Amino acid sequence: MSNAESKPLAVQTKPLSENSALESPAPTSEASAVAIAPISNLDDSSLYLHRELSQLQFNIRVLEQALDESTPLLERLKFLLIFSSNLDEFFEIRVAGLKKQITFAREKADADGLQPHQALARIAEVVHEQVDRQYQILNDILLPELAKQEIRFIRRRKWTSAIKTWVKAYFDAEIAPIITPIGLDPTHPFPLLVNKSLNFIVELEGVDAFGRDSGLAILPAPRLLPRIIQVPEEVGGPGVNYVFLSSMIHAHADDLFHGMSVTGCYQFRLTRNADLSVDTEDVEDLARALRGELYSRRFGDAVRLEVADTCPAHLVDFLLKQFGLSTAELYQVNGPVNLTRLFSVTGLESHPHLQFPPFTPSIPKALQNSENIFQAISKQDILLYHPFESFTPVVDLLRCAAKDPNVLAIKQTLYRAGANSEIVDALVDAARNGKEVTVVIELRARFDEESNLALASRLQAAGAVVIYGVVGFKTHAKIVSILRRENGHFVRYAHLGTGNYHAGNARLYTDYSLLTADPELCEDVSRLFNQLIGMGKTLRMKKLFHAPFTLRKTLLDLIAREAQHAHEGKDARIIIKVNALTDARMIKALYKASQAGVEIDLIVRGMCCLRPGIPGVSHNIRVRSIIGQFLEHSRVFYFLNSSGDEQLLLSSADWMERNLDKRIETCFPLENKKLIARVKKELQCYLSDNSHAWLLQSDGSYQHLQPALGHSTNNAQALLLEKLSIPLIEVL
Repeated sequence: MSNAESKPLAVQTKPLSENSALESPAPTSEASAVAIAPISNLDDSSLYLHRELSQLQFNIRVLEQALDESTPLLERLKFLLIFSSNLDEFFEIRVAGLKKQITFAREKADADGLQPHQALARIAEVVHEQVDRQYQILNDILLPELAKQEIRFIRRRKWTSAIKTWVKAYFDAEIAPIITPIGLDPTHPFPLLVNKSLNFIVELEGVDAFGRDSGLAILPAPRLLPRIIQVPEEVGGPGVNYVFLSSMIHAHADDLFHGMSVTGCYQFRLTRNADLSVDTEDVEDLARALRGELYSRRFGDAVRLEVADTCPAHLVDFLLKQFGLSTAELYQVNGPVNLTRLFSVTGLESHPHLQFPPFTPSIPKALQNSENIFQAISKQDILLYHPFESFTPVVDLLRCAAKDPNVLAIKQTLYRAGANSEIVDALVDAARNGKEVTVVIELRARFDEESNLALASRLQAAGAVVIYGVVGFKTHAKIVSILRRENGHFVRYAHLGTGNYHAGNARLYTDYSLLTADPELCEDVSRLFNQLIGMGKTLRMKKLFHAPFTLRKTLLDLIAREAQHAHEGKDARIIIKVNALTDARMIKALYKASQAGVEIDLIVRGMCCLRPGIPGVSHNIRVRSIIGQFLEHSRVFYFLNSSGDEQLLLSSADWMERNLDKRIETCFPLENKKLIARVKKELQCYLSDNSHAWLLQSDGSYQHLQPALGHSTNNAQALLLEKLSIPLIEVL
């Protein structure tokens, strides 16, 4: 059976009781291992899941959070909106990529055997079903529940006379002056519409001043206008009341076409291919080439059309023809076509009880009691787990380095840092203070290209040396190297992380940071910078593994070692936590380890192309995804190594072909036994979660894990918050 014939099932919402053996699985006995005959052909396409369909499954798990009544109401709305945002990117990148393969006759099946045209058909089937569910959840569950909390979105049919009067005044003052109707006729062809912009197609009756009577016009909604507008309390009544911009435009479209009659006004939104295509081999100046491509991103090929479900069929057909799309690429929705613009509601200060309780990330005692961060790090490695522990020490390290007269040089990679970055502020200060500052900025960090170009210009203006990485390889590693003179000697300090140097993300994503003065590891980080910035052969590292050179081989060797231990009858155990597992060679290695009897737990947030639980292949593998308050982003690799010391590695890399072969990535060991024990306990929190965990089934579906009768509820993120952070009430 190939995946081209089988369909990965939609997410299963039927609760699955927790497995009491999950917390500490017993090694497979020799007798049971013999009873399950290993399957020899691990290249069989039926053993692999399709990556885009697996990514879609992750988005569906996010949508399911909108139904979780244990989650605060505005957070449930936020999950529903995140589903929309994720789906936008899914079409802009994933679907666009599949369509591009078909257009240029470059269809290529991955290990799962599914051809792009087959995948697109299955994607359309699943997404249509889930988008219908999304709007049903919004209209039938979330909006009525929000109304009970006096947060209302007032539809036109329920406008009072006072609201109608206020809307008219607002429309005349704020909307009409800046909106530009575009009539359609031979001299006014269909306009080129910006990616994901809100637009209206308008049907008209009558003849205009020039005798034109085409009967159609397009109204692009200016992007600077808010998509929801709050009605004053004296007009809308008690509570927080909103009206949609689309409702205002519908109500007063006649005012924009003087002397003509509007017979229909329908909102729509077009999604385009937003992946940048810059051939780094053929450009002399990557920054200049990217600036040109950023404009093109707004007008890429069409991949999806969203239209109000009240739009007549003849207008829908007209739009599809204009954009060259099929009915399979049409999504008719019962509500606003641009739900992501509702995010502003989810942080209402007037309704804190409908949001996750605030907390203050903690700072380790080793840093609290030290006046000099360099002294604290020189005494011991310091491990931070964001967002439960503060990102501030990472910023403070760079701030101190910028001001410290003994610091001579700072080198850092930046993948995503944000437009207003304290990290960049510190680097600018360091450069202005005469430090040798070198920054490797990855300009091609998707959807952060414009921000990174601005950061690069700012750093260069301050006197920093800015490098744009290595041609053909994205620099995805998260490392800082600081050179300091101490007692007449050079001493190096380093930061290595699993996440980005983005303070905002550090409040939302789970990631590890290691602050270290370990001479060998710091020397490795320095060597990696020399490799990135200069020219020459690969430098030998003592402790650091890095892609695309040593990381894949190291991981394969570690997996093979566990398999060998299992063959020898020793205990063998692997725990892997990543965002994505799609690389076929890594999956095959895990299959072989499972066949040998290695107990394997995989915590994979998003895409996972491995099928667990297949007799003779993956019967010793369990896969779970944790969806909760924070985005799981840390990468942790644990190997029992029963013949020596257990190994625990942290990494910037997911187990994807692009990360292991086409990116600059780092992977570094934890060697302090206390830190290893700590991270193992944190992994165990995830393996014991029975409320926010989803278990991958061998058919590609996911089942939500819930406590067995009489068992307590375990929420990994809530437990880590309790253990590591400071409740705001304690701070106050």
